Amino acid sequence: NKKQPEGEKNEENYSGAAYRSPLVSRYASKEMAYNFSDRKKFTTWRKLWIYLAKAEKALGLPITDAQVQEMENEERKLRHDVMAHVHTFAHCCPTAAPIIHLGATSCYVGDNTDLIMLRDGFDILLPKLARVIDRLANFAEKYADLPTLGFTHYQPAQLTTVGKRACLWLQDLVMDMRNLQRARDDLRFRGVKGTTGTQASFLQLFQGDHDKVEELDRMVTDMAGFKKSYLVTGQTYSRKVDIDSLSCLASMGATIHKICTDIRLLANMKEIEEPFEKEQIGSSAMPYKRNPMRAERCCSLARHLVALLADPLQTASVQWLERTLDDSANRRISLPESFLTADIILTTLQNITEGLVVYPKVIERHIRHELPFMATENLIMAMVKAGGNRQDCHEKIRVLSQQAAAVVKQEGGDNDLLVRVQADPYFAPILGQLDSLLDPKTFIGRAPQQVARFLSEEVRPLLEPYKSKMDVKIELEL
Repeated sequence: NKKQPEGEKNEENYSGAAYRSPLVSRYASKEMAYNFSDRKKFTTWRKLWIYLAKAEKALGLPITDAQVQEMENEERKLRHDVMAHVHTFAHCCPTAAPIIHLGATSCYVGDNTDLIMLRDGFDILLPKLARVIDRLANFAEKYADLPTLGFTHYQPAQLTTVGKRACLWLQDLVMDMRNLQRARDDLRFRGVKGTTGTQASFLQLFQGDHDKVEELDRMVTDMAGFKKSYLVTGQTYSRKVDIDSLSCLASMGATIHKICTDIRLLANMKEIEEPFEKEQIGSSAMPYKRNPMRAERCCSLARHLVALLADPLQTASVQWLERTLDDSANRRISLPESFLTADIILTTLQNITEGLVVYPKVIERHIRHELPFMATENLIMAMVKAGGNRQDCHEKIRVLSQQAAAVVKQEGGDNDLLVRVQADPYFAPILGQLDSLLDPKTFIGRAPQQVARFLSEEVRPLLEPYKSKMDVKIELEL
């Protein structure tokens, strides 16, 4: 067990001898893993140094075209050389060395890079969320009028439809979509602010010219692809920004946990199942089982995503004055992990929603089991219309319902309330109406109409900007 010398590369890291986060090694997409990679970070640093040099040159500082060109040439090389970040930029650019990072502090590259990664992370997530909403909207539309038992307190309640229940999921996802878009659009650039945010070093560089300092900030912000920068910062941008970004991801995690929990409950009832591959093994001990593994994965990771929100909340609360460095190590974990986890659960949920299986006959059997109890009010009203007395009818129904309930609960039998109603001469006037009185579609209210209106007014318009990105399909290895 030879001790690894400090700073020496451990070749065994690449053969399973060292811990690697499963968020990257096992689950996350390549684009999100790259977004928070060292390579993306260090190449962005170099781009930011180039932006700064170009803007300073344009505003009159003694920086030559050759110095800027040298930096750009080296930055282009970095795109093809993953190890190039180990060399200092100045060492690679001796001519430009004197003007690299001119007037800036480490947070110029550090914080601005983080903001770029947050923005690009949202740009990766938003189309994925749009695809989940699209798949689920198609599902809701297909099953808009398929009656199913509703549940309150996880006890059978009035009927709803499979599509209407999916719209409850969709409504939360639509809220998440708006929250992610708002958080993305609210992001600003830290820009060029100096050591404590006062821009003092840049004011000195430009010999007291305030307009040039403001123009420098604007130019660099524009080069980085942001419309605005924060007008005031300390050494860092406010860590409330991290709260804002991660809270909408945590909220989405709560949404997805609820959706996948519902799917797991319905799978237990054999009404709905997630996709199941031909070669997939449900259980090593019980080969007949079809475990909802994808939904379980989503729930597991969604809990992690929700829990991560505690980090930026606490970090923002303990930043002293203009800045303390106890934010750094925490943010290096919490920011990437939140986006990586959100990326994974969206990808998994898309796969689920693309292959949800519905079993209408099972749903119908469950309805038949409960509907006679739910239909008692309809039976009473029909008897009153046929000339019966409401109180007498109510008492008859009450007694027969309790007898039928005893069969179900104490004997484990089927609900025989209708058989008892048909056998009782009191109900002879309405026997011919029983089929229509017990048609499940007469118990779903306006559910189909609600689905149609919700999809057309709330969902489809939200997806318009992502039309060109809807064709991506997800296949998962479990």
